[in-house]
Amino acid sequence: MLLRQLLALKVILRGSLIDRFKRCGQPGCKCARGIGHGPKVYLSVSMRKGRPVMVYVPQEHRSQVEQFVANYRRTRQVLDEVAAINLELLRRREPID
Repeated sequence: MLLRQLLALKVILRGSLIDRFKRCGQPGCKCARGIGHGPKVYLSVSMRKGRPVMVYVPQEHRSQVEQFVANYRRTRQVLDEVAAINLELLRRREPID
């Protein structure tokens, strides 16, 4: 049953969606005095080495990317459940198939 749940999660993305406000740099622009232009949506992905990678997500793709990030979290949950089951089988000295 758990493995079927994994198969149903076709597309996964690791990371977090964040809203960013940017300043354009023009001295007379309202963004120089206020909160900035935006919000613009970015997927922030922590890499093993170095700084996080920020990937722009167009507004029309936001809900889809949110679902893909949720799929990643669900994948991690299912794998944790499978690992816990396998650990219990190992403790009981039962075969792990």
